[in-house]
Amino acid sequence: MNIAVVGTGYVGLVTGTCLAETGNNVICVDIDKDKVEKMKNGIIPIYEPHLDNLFERNIKQKRLSFTTELKDAIDVSDIVFLALPTPPGEDGSADLSYILGVADDLGKMLKGYKIIIDKSTVPVGTSDKVKAAVEANYDGEFDVVSNPEFLREGFAVDDFMKPDRVVIGTDSERAQETLRELFKPFVRQGNPIIFMDERSAEMTKYAANAFLATKISFMNEIANLCEKVGANVDNVRIGIGTDARIGNRFLFPGIGYGGSCFPKDVQAIVRTANEYDAELQILNSVMEVNEVQKTILLPSILEHFGGDLTGKKFAMWGLAFKPDTDDIREAPALYIIDKIVAAGGSICAFDPEAMSNVKQLIGDKIEYGTDQYDTLEGADALIICTEWSVFRTPDFDKVVELLNSKTIFDGRNLYETEKMQQAGFFYKSIGRKTIEN
Repeated sequence: MNIAVVGTGYVGLVTGTCLAETGNNVICVDIDKDKVEKMKNGIIPIYEPHLDNLFERNIKQKRLSFTTELKDAIDVSDIVFLALPTPPGEDGSADLSYILGVADDLGKMLKGYKIIIDKSTVPVGTSDKVKAAVEANYDGEFDVVSNPEFLREGFAVDDFMKPDRVVIGTDSERAQETLRELFKPFVRQGNPIIFMDERSAEMTKYAANAFLATKISFMNEIANLCEKVGANVDNVRIGIGTDARIGNRFLFPGIGYGGSCFPKDVQAIVRTANEYDAELQILNSVMEVNEVQKTILLPSILEHFGGDLTGKKFAMWGLAFKPDTDDIREAPALYIIDKIVAAGGSICAFDPEAMSNVKQLIGDKIEYGTDQYDTLEGADALIICTEWSVFRTPDFDKVVELLNSKTIFDGRNLYETEKMQQAGFFYKSIGRKTIEN
């Protein structure tokens, strides 16, 4: 099939590349000329494991191409994916200006029947708005479909190529038939393609992310309670995670969720509910819990250093909101950085992929290490913010040698408390006994 993908962020680029991998001809469209030129030359603008091989192969085999000209892509395509940003406004509502702006342009360009697919995460009712925007300039045949993505950053290629399910919102039999064929190669193991109405598909995405965010915030609250009562959250997590009704995923406590989806999507669904006078009390609490959790280590850090961080230097491992991505949107590390610097401390940080993005955002507010050990030299403590695999089994002899004191604040529970105690560390984690050296 001939496909256009408008927008080349995480969703758009993964979507376009994976669709090309199954034999489709895909043109990705972006208004950023420099970005398009780099992609034409085989340079991927994001870090996403396993994407590079598919990207290079499909460019070489001429199934994947890039352009800044929307009309050129639309003229040769039968299906148009809209994978455009929907950033949150100040009130938490999703900004649809990019999507509706392109929809307006499409109405002026369409010739013949097209399927227009909302791939972006959008509020309930967006499909109707896209349809109206196209109809304002085009009276021919077309269908607007909602096809929400369920891609985890760091696992996006696997999630697209082997999805748990494909959700498609449309009441058009013509669109259903085409999209069933399009997605058939991805569900060969029998996972379902679920057809429903557009509004239900739009709500499904928000409901899924809101539920997962709820699991995370719930477990973080349980972890905080474990510390107070002397329980170990690792044991509690295993104890409840083996219950089939609960499941063992998204139960790892830490310093809150971040990224491009959970914070934005929870805000958006709450905003939608408020517009319909249907307050979502649980999700309001989820957001409040997460806001506090981002800096839950700060009181312990301040207490350990006598309430004064002036002149104290901290090593920080991890800046991305999660491992295997360079995405720093709503990353807890950024909130901790702000608090420590405001309190008079300094930070030297290392992240395998996210440092350039942090440099663009905050510049020289902190120092940046060349590797994880470089950050430790002369530091008074280590703070762990992201659970990259490379941080899980460090050379602790080297850590001890470089740190001023054997002090670790672990926001991701990477190490066993017993081993930290045997090694003589002060070790503060989440939901477990604090080890005093």
